[in-house]
Amino acid sequence: MEDLCGPELPFWVANQTIHTDRPDLPACFQLTVLSWLPCIYLWAVTPLYIFYLKRNNKGYIMMSVLNRFKTAFGFVLWLVCWSDLFYSFHELRNGLTRPPIYFVTPLVVGMTMLLVTFLIQFERLRGMQSSGVLFIFWFLSLLCAIVPFRSKILQASSTVRHLPPRARLRFTTFYLYFSLVLLELILSCFNEKPPLFSTVVTDPVRWPCFNHFLSRPSVRMAVKGYKTPLEAKDLWSLNVQDSSQTVVPRFLEEWEKEQAKNRKPEMYMCGATNHVTAGAAGAVENGPEETEVLLSEGRAAPRQPSFLWALIRAFGPFFLIGSAYKLLQDLISFVSPQLLRLLISFTKQKGAPDWWGYALAFLMFFTALLQTLILHQHFQYCFVTGMRLRTAIIGAIYRKSLVITNAAKRKSTVGEIVNLMSVDAQRFMDLTTFLNMLWSAPLQIILALYFLWQNLGPSVLAGLAVMVLLIPLNAAIAVKTRAYQVQQMQHKDARIKLMSEILNGIKVLKLYAWEGSFQEKVLAIRQKELDVLRRTAYLGALSTMAWTSAPFLVALTTFAVYVKVDENNVLDAEKAFVSLSLFNILRFPLNMLPQVISSIIQASVSLKRIQDFLSHSELDPEAVQKNSAASGKPGHDSNPLLERRNPAGSLVAVVGQVGCGKSSLISALLGEMEKIEGDVAVRGSVAYVPQQAWIQNATLRDNILFGKPFAEQKYHSVLEACALTPDLEVLPGGDMTEIGEKGINLSGGQRQRVSLARSLYSDADVYLLDDPLSAVDAHVAKHIFDNLIGPEGALKGKTRLLVTHGVSFLPQVDNILVMVDGRVTEMGSYQELLDQNGAFAEFLRNYAIEDVIEEEAIGKPPQSCSSLLLLSPAPLSTPPQYTGPGVKQGSGKEGKRAEGVKMKVFMDYAKAVGLVLSVIICLLYGCQNAAAIGANVWLSDWTKDASANQTRDEVNMRLGVYASLGIAQGLLVMVSSFTLAVGNIGAAKKLHYNLLNNKFHTPQAFFDTTPLGRLINRFSKDIYIIDEVLPSTVLMFLGTLFSSVSTMIVIVASTPIFAVVIVPLAFVYVFVQRFYVATSRQLKRLESVSRSPIYSHFSETITGASVIRAYGKDSAFVHMSDTRVDDNQKSYYPGIVANRWLGVRIEFIGNCIVLFAALFAVIGKEKLNPGLVGLSVSYALQVTMTLNWMVRMTSDLESNIVAVERVKEYSETKTEAPWVVEDKRPPSDWPPQGNVEFRDYSVRYREGLDLVLKNLTLSVQGGEKVGIVGRTGAGKSSMTLCLFRLLEAAGGEITIDGVKISEIGLHDLRSKLTIIPQEPVLFSGTLRMNLDPFDSYSDEDLWKALEHSHLHKFVTNAPAKLEMECAEGGENLSVGQRQLVCLARALLRKTRILILDEATAAIDLETDDLIQSTIRTQFEDCTVFTIAHRLNTIMDYTRVLVLDKGEISEFDTPSQLLSQKGVFYAMAKDAGLVQ
Repeated sequence: MEDLCGPELPFWVANQTIHTDRPDLPACFQLTVLSWLPCIYLWAVTPLYIFYLKRNNKGYIMMSVLNRFKTAFGFVLWLVCWSDLFYSFHELRNGLTRPPIYFVTPLVVGMTMLLVTFLIQFERLRGMQSSGVLFIFWFLSLLCAIVPFRSKILQASSTVRHLPPRARLRFTTFYLYFSLVLLELILSCFNEKPPLFSTVVTDPVRWPCFNHFLSRPSVRMAVKGYKTPLEAKDLWSLNVQDSSQTVVPRFLEEWEKEQAKNRKPEMYMCGATNHVTAGAAGAVENGPEETEVLLSEGRAAPRQPSFLWALIRAFGPFFLIGSAYKLLQDLISFVSPQLLRLLISFTKQKGAPDWWGYALAFLMFFTALLQTLILHQHFQYCFVTGMRLRTAIIGAIYRKSLVITNAAKRKSTVGEIVNLMSVDAQRFMDLTTFLNMLWSAPLQIILALYFLWQNLGPSVLAGLAVMVLLIPLNAAIAVKTRAYQVQQMQHKDARIKLMSEILNGIKVLKLYAWEGSFQEKVLAIRQKELDVLRRTAYLGALSTMAWTSAPFLVALTTFAVYVKVDENNVLDAEKAFVSLSLFNILRFPLNMLPQVISSIIQASVSLKRIQDFLSHSELDPEAVQKNSAASGKPGHDSNPLLERRNPAGSLVAVVGQVGCGKSSLISALLGEMEKIEGDVAVRGSVAYVPQQAWIQNATLRDNILFGKPFAEQKYHSVLEACALTPDLEVLPGGDMTEIGEKGINLSGGQRQRVSLARSLYSDADVYLLDDPLSAVDAHVAKHIFDNLIGPEGALKGKTRLLVTHGVSFLPQVDNILVMVDGRVTEMGSYQELLDQNGAFAEFLRNYAIEDVIEEEAIGKPPQSCSSLLLLSPAPLSTPPQYTGPGVKQGSGKEGKRAEGVKMKVFMDYAKAVGLVLSVIICLLYGCQNAAAIGANVWLSDWTKDASANQTRDEVNMRLGVYASLGIAQGLLVMVSSFTLAVGNIGAAKKLHYNLLNNKFHTPQAFFDTTPLGRLINRFSKDIYIIDEVLPSTVLMFLGTLFSSVSTMIVIVASTPIFAVVIVPLAFVYVFVQRFYVATSRQLKRLESVSRSPIYSHFSETITGASVIRAYGKDSAFVHMSDTRVDDNQKSYYPGIVANRWLGVRIEFIGNCIVLFAALFAVIGKEKLNPGLVGLSVSYALQVTMTLNWMVRMTSDLESNIVAVERVKEYSETKTEAPWVVEDKRPPSDWPPQGNVEFRDYSVRYREGLDLVLKNLTLSVQGGEKVGIVGRTGAGKSSMTLCLFRLLEAAGGEITIDGVKISEIGLHDLRSKLTIIPQEPVLFSGTLRMNLDPFDSYSDEDLWKALEHSHLHKFVTNAPAKLEMECAEGGENLSVGQRQLVCLARALLRKTRILILDEATAAIDLETDDLIQSTIRTQFEDCTVFTIAHRLNTIMDYTRVLVLDKGEISEFDTPSQLLSQKGVFYAMAKDAGLVQ
């Protein structure tokens, strides 16, 4: 530097800078380091910045006033700098020699100003609205100019007379330079207008820029959230680069590249495999073994495409920016302990200048502040990366689920795929936050150990040994906890699966009075779950103790070894507290590393699952040739099904037994089957009506329009043709009624008619109708055939393929295909097939007279459907038209409470824990913090010994007390965690029991209007929060609360003057906290409310994938899903910003505490010993993190305690009548005769709705068989429900054998009646449990019942006999077998009154015959009520009751009613039973 500055201007003068009361930096230092620093920065980043601007051209910005000023100031700055340069030349000419630095610095700074002016214009031409690079440059320039600014003032004031003329010009130019730099800095804070023709969003609720947490929008949102509840419209709109339309295609492009890499070897292998297969097929003599070897050799090569690489390439670069910030933050975090060392040594030196202490205090403050800003910038990048990852994964899975084959779909159930979207995508999102800890933690540990070694020498190795020894303990706890978690998950899954079945079949449980048995089953699983939870909690208490005690044990061993090893080693304040602050830094990486590694292991499992799913085989889009002249149909079997052309505009019926391949034929035409050989061609567009109607969770009109524009005339004619007009009159909102998930508030027939209406409205060329008439009444089926499908219907002239069991329609079709075992055995018109006298003619002769419409397919899912389809059958009874206004709100959106959580909820939870226990827990937490303070105060006192030289004698005593205080703290931590765990588990048990008990006693109406998902949510998500999340939140909250309080106590005790600033700081803290908690809580609620539509829309899409593909609506549905994901991210992003906003402000308060603690230590250094300074400041350095966590925990506590409120809300709903009324119990043999009498009986579904049955009066004698008929909604099912008191009377009464049923207990009533319901409900468990859950019958009784119900042979052939496992919903039995199990239940109970609720609608004719014959023989002397679709089943009954609009229309013997030629006669005529 001497060459540049000359001998008169030294680079560094200690007496001028440090050892003086008026410090100043030497002129050489100012002219070199301070002047060049901003210039070096700008020249270093310019090449990269220009490259970036060239790559990202956003358009051209018009020259604005702002831009002109910036450019002009830049130009003037260049002139100012070079005027200095020319002045130096002028001096040279006048014989005054200046050192070279007077020429170099103005030249360098001037050229930099020219570069700045160029960049300002280049940015404008490239469309940059604001420049971060230049902002940093101006900020650095201003910062570096502050020292010369002060120096020049000091210089001027020290000069007695005026400044010499030589210095005057430089004085003027410098202040001009300083003013212009300040102006440039202010101007660079303002944005330019958007570029011309740009796509820049000029949204009023614009997503904030990247240093968002300091920006105005985030403050505005925090204020708004504090004043009023936030709504979706208040949220910022999503940045284009974070939206699905940008993120998903970017990821899919990378994934496509990965797949392409794999296809190359695979294509080669495929060739080989085909070749091998062909060879094997041609030459059977090779033998199976050889063929298999050839095949396996051929298959070994292909590997799966790497999902991880695709993610890294798509999102890695952005994430790396965050990693750079993390590196910077890690390095800065080690500056504070060094500053603390200097501060303690400063308090020891009595003659040190005061400014040095103040400088250290402010340096500590600025270091902490810089650390805060950098850390939060790092978090921001990580969170946004996580957000993009989640968007990309959900988008990719959704798109894939629309194109996977049925075989692939069978491998992954809907639930599993939804899990991929929710759980696995979330895991990735969570991992990105801490992924950098993988390299950052080892770096921090190495740096901390390096500084500790410098401080305490080799004694650190003792502390390191303790850390290493603690690792296996923590690992063992982690392994055991993981094992318990797996058990816990299994129990939880079992409980939720059972709960889901119970809630699905709650009506059946009520009808059979089986609630008690199932409640015991749930509670047994719950007990196991709580036992595992208890063990986990005890392990958690151990791990908390290890976590809290680790830094202390490390410090203890290190200090003990240090003072014992060498007599000269004295533990003074500097060594003790600098080491302690380094140990505190060490705590975080040591705890995080194992967690991050376990998260990575979890994420790797998720990675594999997602990768497997995305690698599934896809449907071949070329399988069906569209718009071709031919229309042949291929097989999905190894042999062709048929080869035939069907002329356009013909109506073809497909008939055959169950399972003969009728639906498969339609799937083949849609391209849903795997084509083995042959060709399929369909001319024109296709409309498809599946066997099980697929209904969206949207309005009825939207379900019919299905994305087509609304045309009123066409729409009404479609409703008319599909017989939907009468239904609209009784739906609460007409065609704008919101249909619940899976069409829950429509009956099976209505769902099917909506599905037909959708196909008719689509106005396609080819109609594929898979048995649409099975779910509707006979006369409705006739109406639909005549007006829609038949030769004179709305579809005449279109090509129609109709799968049907309706024999009566066959004479009117153009062609009939008869299928047997996947082949077409006969083909031709009705007459031709009769003349052939083959299988078809035989089939007709058997059934034409006996039955007209066979309803084999109500509720029978196609083979490839997932089990979830069965989870939510339409309510068996509730005719939807009477569900009233409640439907819309009932199945609508779940309310999100906007107001704060009331104190009452916290009290409810405290009561559930136990009030005494709650107080004890708080006391224990107080004691453990007192022990911690004691240990540190003792350490501070110990360091005084260093100056008193009484070290050796007292070392043992000092160590002993220090150790015992620390160990006491550890034990207290463990005891308080234990106690807290016991309290929390007790609360969880109590809250779950109350919820379960209430739900079993809740009236059926509640279940009809509350979506199943909402109830399951209470038992799964909310109970999970109460079980697992809430305890850890309470633990952390209490820990941080007491820790913050103890920090304040220590600082105030050390420096009492600190008490003055506590009040204002506490006020600011509480103020910020209230702002944050209010806003954050609402954002969390908005986020969770917007999350469920993603998954519900997704499960809806999967179930209806074939319909969506058939109508060609794939892209519309992808767009809908993307919109839902973006809406969810819109409320998630402000949550991130809120966290950063909070972090910066709370940490600023923490940094202020550090500043004041240090400042007061400097002010009172004469009175304070170094030990107290160390104690006070090291505590202050920890407080930032504690305060931050405390607000988070307060917020989490408020968010999670809502679960208690939600569970409580559903534990206090209105209950039905008591199960048993002790003083009104009927005799054990009641009812002896089975006489049933209705007197003026009226009933409504819920308060405020119309009457469903109006003043019914009728009497049925014991042993009579009564058939009940009527149109949908006439009140048939309601009448049977009244007998079981699922609906309570609105007027009148029912008596059975003289006993008023309204007076006795529900179980006493229901256990004496038997129903065979419309849809057979079975529960997962053994067959024995399904027949007899209370174990009240002997094996002999069970076998007898099975024999009478024609199941004896089937059960005998099953290896497990009565212990045979039934799958969820009885899926491993056919619908017919399930109905026979229900019959066996009825035979076991053998009560005097039997009700059949359309029990045979869903089964084939053979099973129907079996059931009818059993009822006639086994229930000969019982009173039987049958609701009938098929009139032939009740023609031999004693009497028939015809209901119409809830009133009795006709009631007499069948023969009488036929001769009266009234309503019953008309129905019989429609069904073809009378001519």
